[in-house]
Amino acid sequence: MTSPAPLISVPAPAPGQSASAAGTALLALDLGTCTGWALRDRAGRICSGSQSFRPQRFEGGGMRFLRFHRWLTELSQSSDGSSPLAIDQVVFEEVRRHAGVDAAHAYGGFLGQLGSFCEHHRIPYQGVPVGTIKRFITGKGNASKEAVITAIRALGHSPMDDNEADALALLHWAVAAAGESNG
Repeated sequence: MTSPAPLISVPAPAPGQSASAAGTALLALDLGTCTGWALRDRAGRICSGSQSFRPQRFEGGGMRFLRFHRWLTELSQSSDGSSPLAIDQVVFEEVRRHAGVDAAHAYGGFLGQLGSFCEHHRIPYQGVPVGTIKRFITGKGNASKEAVITAIRALGHSPMDDNEADALALLHWAVAAAGESNG
């Protein structure tokens, strides 16, 4: 079985122009009930965090996905005024194996919302396998959560948890893959 093509549905950048060129706002996501995120704005500044989408008491099963979609919308509208959206490109951690059925269902729901959001706003998006990210940031494709956190701290970041560390690692991978300085 061949691996599926990247989930990018908008035109590719012009020849010689990087998909993550300077001046491009890039969002990296570690999708899950506790979603890690890292955003590099058009000026190259990086901010990151971890956002919880745990189901709340008395909520229906789909409410956390609606909250995720609203969060993406709010994040995308925090623009510096140079463009209507604050996000030009999205990369997400592509998970092929989950610890349990609930985790798989949650990931699928978040991925569906992300895909719908990006398609609606014509934002290119792409999944990156977990092993690729870990190999880039630690040198080992099966590195532990602690090793990823340590590597991210060595780059000068202070992640709150492994989800934020994973998003930061993914952001640094995307910048390096585009051939830019890893700032």
